Amino acid sequence: MKKLMVALLIAATVLIAQGCEKKKKSETPVIGIAKILSHPSLDATEKGITDFLAEKGIKAVYDFQNANGDINTAASIAAKFKADGADVVVGIGTPVAVALANAITDPVSAHLVETLDRGYKNVTGAVDTIPIKEQITEFRKLYPFKKLGFIYTSSESNSVSMAATTKKVCEEFGIEFIPATISNSSEIKQAAESLIGRIDAFYVVNDNALVSGINSLTTTAAANKIPVFSGDTGSSLEGGVVYVLGFDYYNIGRATGEIIMKVLSGKKPAEIPVKALTDPRDYQMMLDLDAAKHLGIDIPQELKTRADYIYENGSMKKITKSAK
Repeated sequence: MKKLMVALLIAATVLIAQGCEKKKKSETPVIGIAKILSHPSLDATEKGITDFLAEKGIKAVYDFQNANGDINTAASIAAKFKADGADVVVGIGTPVAVALANAITDPVSAHLVETLDRGYKNVTGAVDTIPIKEQITEFRKLYPFKKLGFIYTSSESNSVSMAATTKKVCEEFGIEFIPATISNSSEIKQAAESLIGRIDAFYVVNDNALVSGINSLTTTAAANKIPVFSGDTGSSLEGGVVYVLGFDYYNIGRATGEIIMKVLSGKKPAEIPVKALTDPRDYQMMLDLDAAKHLGIDIPQELKTRADYIYENGSMKKITKSAK
């Protein structure tokens, strides 16, 4: 059986669709990988997939595509993959994954599967469950903000969902949740400026448009002495975010590669449970000492000791286990 895979990563589900056309076992599998746009987390996910499959000795022909943030382009890529008859297609980022799912299978709303316990028809995958409550709890230990600014893309279903969850968490903690929406990364600076004077901290989640233009936010925040906290590690490597707690998206890519391997070996997607990444060992912690100093925030030694990355004197340093 020919197998088609749609993978939805970054706060969403990896999807697998299965067709009916036969393919000879001797033929090299064709894997199409499409991402909604290019930014460090999505690029790391892509590399995790290809590295894992290479390490497992799976030789494949790859077709890499980038939708450059455009939903119409994502739909065109989905149509191309379907027409070309790829064995596996991977969508990195919610909009492109939904486009692939629509082209290949019948998705269940934006969630694309009914439960994490198993696949749905020809769909399964992996999900990075964003620990919003845990992140906000940790960030407030360092800086007890009371008014939280939240910028998100109104057209991305996962971003809308995370906004709703963040609002509920803020209500539970007695924090005023103050959102601003964008349609693309060019609107980030304007959205950030609209919140100045109304908030005392920004919180960034895995919104693709936002993290791809994170510098527009961090620059505006720094100029107004407002700290930025984030759950996206990849976009924070160049500094500007005081405290980051999030997943290693390279490892998410490797988890996706493992699912691809199972499908290529003949396992039906409906039989594969959705892989949910929730283990704290998959988290990474980053601290920006330069940003903290600029804002007058004192970062305790205990946090510095636990950090995986520390940004100081204009550069990011990865902290090895032996150095911790």
